[in-house]
Amino acid sequence: MHHRTPLLALALVAAAVSLSAQAPARTPDWTSLEPDTLAHFQAMVRMDTSDPPGNELPLVNYLQQALEKEGIPVQLFSVLPNRPNLVARLKGNGSKRPILIMGHTDTVNVDPTKWTHGPFSADRDGGHIYGRGTLDNKPSVVAGLMIMLQLKRLNVPLDRDVIFLAEAGEEGNTRYGIDFMVKQHFDAIDAEYCLAEGGGVSRVAGQVRNATIQTTEKNPRAIELISRGVSGHASRPLESNAIVHLGGAVERIGNWQPPITLNETTGSYFRRLAQIAPPEAAQRYRDVLDPAKVQAVDKYFRANEPQHSALLHMTLSPTIIEGGMRINVIPSEAKATIDIRIMPDDDPAVALEMVRKVVNDPAITVQYSARDPRPIGISRLGTEAYQAIEAAVTRHYNAPALPAMGTGGTDMSYLRAKGVQCYGIGPATDVEDTGKGFAAHSDQERILESELQRFVRYHWDIVSDLARTR
Repeated sequence: MHHRTPLLALALVAAAVSLSAQAPARTPDWTSLEPDTLAHFQAMVRMDTSDPPGNELPLVNYLQQALEKEGIPVQLFSVLPNRPNLVARLKGNGSKRPILIMGHTDTVNVDPTKWTHGPFSADRDGGHIYGRGTLDNKPSVVAGLMIMLQLKRLNVPLDRDVIFLAEAGEEGNTRYGIDFMVKQHFDAIDAEYCLAEGGGVSRVAGQVRNATIQTTEKNPRAIELISRGVSGHASRPLESNAIVHLGGAVERIGNWQPPITLNETTGSYFRRLAQIAPPEAAQRYRDVLDPAKVQAVDKYFRANEPQHSALLHMTLSPTIIEGGMRINVIPSEAKATIDIRIMPDDDPAVALEMVRKVVNDPAITVQYSARDPRPIGISRLGTEAYQAIEAAVTRHYNAPALPAMGTGGTDMSYLRAKGVQCYGIGPATDVEDTGKGFAAHSDQERILESELQRFVRYHWDIVSDLARTR
């Protein structure tokens, strides 16, 4: 027996080595897959899924065909036939709750006359791919597709289900998309974690500076100021002139500095930003955390770093003015629409009352107007998902990761309100591109082809780290 045991052990080792050699690789060969990623992405960008009017069906059909060809089951859920939501699921062993990866298939609309490259051309030029949706949000859609295809092709063992949701209507018609899915079909997308848009990676002069991980977001609402006075002949000025009263109210709102509040996400953001910023800027970011200094810092931010001022409190931006019908008539009514973004912990009713006090004019009615309200939630920083994203940032970008509060809205808000821990990620973009008109929603939206490919690999690593069997 003593002589046969070593022989048995050697045989077992040899068998294990043989099986290992025969087992398929569980990591994709991304270099060989880059042409496929590019082809899928260009096909998606060339589909006009502008919202309004909204017609995501061709893109959803494309995704369904690509997924079902590989044996991945797909479900479609629709309020309107031409605005479906696609759900694909790969089953795990059930030892952990699912992970959801999301990308919205609609885009904002375009004015074709303002585009050098066609808005649906997916032209490649100078290392960039041009077109509506190249940043918002078809990189997430193609990443979701590629991740599902590779998990299936490589037969990766999973501890949790991986769900891919390609949702309609994110750009203003969530009743057809995430709102519908959460209210009517939540069981199809219920998960412990979700990944979607909202974060990103910043490059300056071609060098990566930092990455943001979105863990919460503001609540977008709309406020109407309706000013009423006496109408009359414009040759006889009236103190009740509705436009004059409205102008004063808009000015007071524009000059108002709302109360400052910090939460776990914004406090951590400024602390970490102070660690990597140049000395003078770092001191300002530290001063944000000092109640005696933060008001002065906010005034500096409003003039020089508005993106950081917006993280400190609710914001109000007048965006639409309506009033008058002809040059020689004083109108009896004028209206202004205010885009207000409420902090996650703010009470909307309290916020509205604060605005009324700022306006302080009995001739003006201050009220909320129609806008799809988004629920609010905050994702924790200490989860395994957040840690997996941080590790992937280090691995792919060799840069610090900062938790971030989104000043815009995403579909993750609906899921956070249901208890799903959601994190926003995104591809690397050049900071300089925003001022040049190449950013999301711009007339020359574009993405670096190399950064699209890197984002897919980065996205894969996060999902793989969280879902694969260990």
